[in-house]
Amino acid sequence: MSLRLNEYDQPVGEPLPDWSPRPLPAGVTLKGDHCRLEPLNADRHAAELHAAYRSGSDQRDWTYMFTGPFESPEEYHRYAEEAAASGDPRHYAVIDLADGTATGTLSLMRQDPDHGVVEIGNVMFSPAMKRRPISTEAQFLAMRYVFEELGYRRYEWKCDSLNAPSRTTAARLGFTFEGIFRQAVVYKGRNRDTAWYSVTDTEWPAIKRGFEAWLAPGNFDGQAVQRRSLAELRAAATAVRR
Repeated sequence: MSLRLNEYDQPVGEPLPDWSPRPLPAGVTLKGDHCRLEPLNADRHAAELHAAYRSGSDQRDWTYMFTGPFESPEEYHRYAEEAAASGDPRHYAVIDLADGTATGTLSLMRQDPDHGVVEIGNVMFSPAMKRRPISTEAQFLAMRYVFEELGYRRYEWKCDSLNAPSRTTAARLGFTFEGIFRQAVVYKGRNRDTAWYSVTDTEWPAIKRGFEAWLAPGNFDGQAVQRRSLAELRAAATAVRR
């Protein structure tokens, strides 16, 4: 990358003469082959989501979430009502197209349209989504919406630095680790050092090709086991463009 200097011989960033503030995330429906994302609606989704979340052997998936676990359907419904009314975070339900049920949630949050930055957060996928293409496709649909429809420049992922599964997922999805913000948050009565990750718009084309190659039907055998990993396909997509 060439060094740009201003009239005082100071290094400055790349100019963005055509940049303008971007739209806020909206209550859209995003469709894929395995799932769709639609605006969270407590009356339509809460009962199915609560049942899906309670289907595991325990409630460990809530450990690193700011909310939950929710013992009763009524308790989760009250939470879902509040979440659905929020514009930031903007919450979406993940609908499994195999049976039409709500099986997870995610949100677009900390929205900064002036600078084109948004964070994917509140990701809560039920046991029924784990290790299935639906979980990867849900992430892909949200990322594609942010970069291609909204035109954002930066897509963030943050989590408790001790949350090993979340950090592994961020790396698998193509996020770049940027560091640890120490003592960044207090939640559930304890400290959180926050791990920061991001994807930028310049990285998105290769990441997108990796997602598309991984989600292609031919990448799975008769037992729905992947033939090539997402990281392998993303690396191949990146190498082709060099």
